[in-house]
Amino acid sequence: MIAFLVGTFLILHGLLHPGVWTVPARADAQTTPFDPGHSWALAAAHVSDPSARATASALAWYTALVYVIAGTGVFAGSGWWPVAAAVGATAGLALKAIWFDPWLTVGVLLDVGVLVAVVCAWPASLH
Repeated sequence: MIAFLVGTFLILHGLLHPGVWTVPARADAQTTPFDPGHSWALAAAHVSDPSARATASALAWYTALVYVIAGTGVFAGSGWWPVAAAVGATAGLALKAIWFDPWLTVGVLLDVGVLVAVVCAWPASLH
């Protein structure tokens, strides 16, 4: 049961990334919680908003892919899923740091939780 919950969480959390980060740009930006086309870090480097949006989309899909691989590894009972989960969490944290918005705080906490769980080998029944 624990493996099912952990695997499902990893897959669903991963699939939320493209859903959040690939939202089409809207003319009325005030109706969206944040703009994936604007990154404080990339703006400082003079990267255009369309390029920043494309980069956010690519990193979001990469994060989703790695999290899905980690979740699939949990379901398969493999020993490598914690590494994939840590890579997915790190990619998710990078995504949220480069495009930081307070709206993304819950996602940051979830990614940090995944890293802590991997480092602490929790839940023990999966290791």
